[in-house]
Amino acid sequence: METVIELADDFADDLSLQSASSESTTMPTKQPFVIGVAGGTASGKTTVCNMIISRLRDQRVVLVNQDSFYHSLTDEKLQNLHDYNFDHPDAFDTELLLSDMEKLKHGQAVSIPDYDFKSHKRKQQSRLINPSDVFILEGILVLHDPRVRDLMNMKIFVDTDSDVRLSRRIQRDTVERGRDIEDVLDQYARFVKPSFEEFILPSKKYADIIIPRGGDNDVAIDLIVQHILTKLGQHDLCKIYSNVDVIVSTFQIRGMHTLIRDVTTTTHDFVFYADRLIRLVVEHGLGHLPFTEKQIITPTGSVYTGVVFCRRLCGISIIRSGESMENALRACCKGIKIGKILIHREGNSGRQLIYQKLPADISSRHVLLLDPILASEISKDKNCNIRDRFINRRTRPCDPRYGGVWGSLFWHR
Repeated sequence: METVIELADDFADDLSLQSASSESTTMPTKQPFVIGVAGGTASGKTTVCNMIISRLRDQRVVLVNQDSFYHSLTDEKLQNLHDYNFDHPDAFDTELLLSDMEKLKHGQAVSIPDYDFKSHKRKQQSRLINPSDVFILEGILVLHDPRVRDLMNMKIFVDTDSDVRLSRRIQRDTVERGRDIEDVLDQYARFVKPSFEEFILPSKKYADIIIPRGGDNDVAIDLIVQHILTKLGQHDLCKIYSNVDVIVSTFQIRGMHTLIRDVTTTTHDFVFYADRLIRLVVEHGLGHLPFTEKQIITPTGSVYTGVVFCRRLCGISIIRSGESMENALRACCKGIKIGKILIHREGNSGRQLIYQKLPADISSRHVLLLDPILASEISKDKNCNIRDRFINRRTRPCDPRYGGVWGSLFWHR
């Protein structure tokens, strides 16, 4: 696992993704959060979607119905309408659905079909959908095709009793779609129920969340909405890199950034506020280290349950810039051992260890790798390669963990 800790939201705005060398990195574009909602006919999928949309009132949310992508029936198929299975995967234009959803996910506007269930043909006028923060793709078979599933960030299956679904289907098809009740029951027995068992129910296993009772399950809806809000509230870097942890920006932090970026700021003030920022990052980074529980006796004789570091720490600064973080680390960790390494880059890929002075017992400690310059993905990769090549030789094999701070404070176990 990797954790990068960055200071202040506005720092990301200044990230340079171009390297002075021939190497370059391009940050992926921001993509919307895509939710797939599947389930049997009349299971309450649309109700669930509408409840999610209503509770995400401060977000841009667009509902896309799989029903819009039904194939228009030819005159020949219309003559044998009773023998046509609308619940079969072949009844949908999945290729068009894929194309439109991929465009939406990449921030492009699309025009999706408007299907008429009485004439069983697409209307001439289509529906324009613009880019949005959240897209909800709803339909009986949206979890059936793996290509469609791969576009989703969250997959939901609405699970409702079959008798309830049948009663809802009868009411919907007779009232909203002008069909005869005998035709509805005949279609249900011949196509709807068999297709549910063959195609829809097996897709349930791909769902991240299964909602029993559909729209009546307020608890499940609330949990889903909270998860979506959490994802939407993440910093853009967290959405792109799942191993990034960004310190929440405050007016105090933005004020310090303003001072250190001001061309009129004196050297003394620049150093003072830069040290404050670095200390905030170090303290935040230490909070990600593993702790163990410990009980102590207070001066009043009470028992207090607290925590201590589960292992000892040491710091390794990358010369020369890493040395600017040493004072903050010493201020937070009394008596901490700090080593140094100097890496020289040769060409585009070659690296040479020029100097190293590491604690003799480094293998028994958590290592915090200090480097306050983390301006691009390239520089992060370089630091990681340095760590893997030179630090790991003297530490026992285990899961690497490192993170970064307005610049970077990597930690390795």
